[in-house]
Amino acid sequence: MNETMIGVIGGSGLYEIDGLQDARWTAVDSPWGAPSDEILTGSLGGAKMAFLPRHGRGHTHSPTTVPYRANIDALKRLGVTDVISVSACGSFREEMAPGDFVIVDQFIDRTFAREKSFFGTGCVAHVSVAHPTCPRLGAACAEAARDAGITVHGSGTYLAMEGPQFSTLAESKMYREAWGCDVIGMTNMPEAKLAREAELCYASVAMITDYDSWHPQHGEVDISEIIATLTGNADKGRGLVSRLPGILGAGREPCPHGCDRALEFAILTAPDKRDPALLAKLDAVAGRVLGNAA
Repeated sequence: MNETMIGVIGGSGLYEIDGLQDARWTAVDSPWGAPSDEILTGSLGGAKMAFLPRHGRGHTHSPTTVPYRANIDALKRLGVTDVISVSACGSFREEMAPGDFVIVDQFIDRTFAREKSFFGTGCVAHVSVAHPTCPRLGAACAEAARDAGITVHGSGTYLAMEGPQFSTLAESKMYREAWGCDVIGMTNMPEAKLAREAELCYASVAMITDYDSWHPQHGEVDISEIIATLTGNADKGRGLVSRLPGILGAGREPCPHGCDRALEFAILTAPDKRDPALLAKLDAVAGRVLGNAA
């Protein structure tokens, strides 16, 4: 049995973990560039924890400029086994109201200005993201949310938009009515894809702040209302995170859904054709399989 290390990527409004013992901010070097910020490490409830502010402390990164590859690589280097993404989002469903949480299990990726893979020329790999989140980890997040008294929806499809602007009314209605999306945000892609490439279990907790622009009684997105809801959601988010160690435990069996073995048959480039420079950058993300193939 391996040791659990929970990595939390905190989005807007969530910048710390309450009750973290032996807490310290740690700088992690990554060959993919600098992560969004230093990473807060420590332990909580007997489990190792790592917290990374997605936008950096002080919110210095836009959704487009978040260094997604460096963030996932840095968490992997620290020994993280399970990544919980916590982020603000808009809702396309009346019943998914501001203040509710959604455990996302599907994505439609509409981002276009971001690097979306660790692999490429010199080492080609294809992983499956048919089911882009870990059901085991998502179920743990849902349980933690219920224990914290949060209204939580156990599944939902997340439309990932590029941003930084919010949707037009026409876009909002299309995503809701024609595409069947449930929530909309700007940061879970390519984060989820990269976590899968890094063989990390990944769960997405979407904290609803607004109804986007489709709702006839709510109209366009109001930033002041979003910020007010963010404050309450951040408190709820910390309550959810604080309960995860007790649910997941300090010991960890292999993922029953294979998230930690996603690269098993994914790398297609022949060993003698692989680019040494790219392989060196992949030491943390794909070291398990590249080491076996060497």
